[in-house]
Amino acid sequence: MLKFIKHNMENIDGVAIYPIISLIIFFTFFVGLFIWVFTYKKETIKELSNIPLMDDEKCNVDSKEQKS
Repeated sequence: MLKFIKHNMENIDGVAIYPIISLIIFFTFFVGLFIWVFTYKKETIKELSNIPLMDDEKCNVDSKEQKS
């Protein structure tokens, strides 16, 4: 099975660029994600991490106040 795929890929001109492009996209995405995570505000992270611990009524009141 791999012989058929390898044979078909060898016949395509410029096929060697696709692994390089995918590596660059993969690397760029994770570097961007790394930068975003470490530059995110600590207060916002703390607030978001406390959402599961809040009462439902308090969450509803907070969301209504933010809309106003």
